[in-house]
Amino acid sequence: MEFVTAIVSSAYQFGDAFAFLVLSACGLAVIFGMMGVINLAHGEFIMCGAYMTVFAVNWGLPLPLAILCGSLFAGLVGMIIERVVVRRLYARPLDSILATWGVSLIASQGTLILFGPTMRGVGTPLGSFMVGALSFSYYRLVLIATALAVLLLLYLVFNKTRFGVLARATIQAPHMANALGVDTNRVYAFTFGIGAALAGLTGGIYAPTMTMIPTMGTTFIMEAFVTVVVGGADVFLGTAPAAALLAVVKASLTSWQGQLAGQIGLLLAVILVIRLLPKGITGFILKDRA
Repeated sequence: MEFVTAIVSSAYQFGDAFAFLVLSACGLAVIFGMMGVINLAHGEFIMCGAYMTVFAVNWGLPLPLAILCGSLFAGLVGMIIERVVVRRLYARPLDSILATWGVSLIASQGTLILFGPTMRGVGTPLGSFMVGALSFSYYRLVLIATALAVLLLLYLVFNKTRFGVLARATIQAPHMANALGVDTNRVYAFTFGIGAALAGLTGGIYAPTMTMIPTMGTTFIMEAFVTVVVGGADVFLGTAPAAALLAVVKASLTSWQGQLAGQIGLLLAVILVIRLLPKGITGFILKDRA
């Protein structure tokens, strides 16, 4: 029985770490990996989704609908930011860093002023189950299933729909797409909005598990960036394998020596992978295909 408990515990910790990395990184993988915009406001989009989810729950909506509201609200805010700030900076990556950093500061400090240093959150639903002497949360299993569903949905949207074809064409050859009659500004806005909505979904679905503070996005942003950098430019060939690799490292070291060891091991793994694969996992896979 102890052996079964250990196996279940290891699988559970791996799944939890994998879900966290995938959900943290998917929105950034669209905005940074596909569009090339270094979005330092990614954590604030996550915070935006989380706060909107809590507000919606307090207004009487059930949690799944509240999470959807948080995701849609973050996506709408993202489209506005793209139109007002980011659109002029696609060819100026250093300026986009400064601009999104400014958006990040405005969002976090504005939230602090409007809602205070903390806000009453939402309790974790669904309860827990026992395996041996250990207790596991059902809600964490929902997070794992959501991460897999998001990966599948992104694959279908960007590979099996007309919008996905137009988005990839616009990002790879904007002038050619524009010459062929594609409204590239609209495609950029919707693609950025999808990335922001995914970040909002992450904030909403993790809201029941976290303390609601204006800087809560910083909990996600380091893992999001390292996952995207290790994965490379392709959301599908890179993000999922990178999340799986980093989840094994993080979960193993966390169960062995604690959370600090897991974070250190994660960063060391990132340094090693970038040293060996400068273009990330995506570059390695595409090189083998070529």
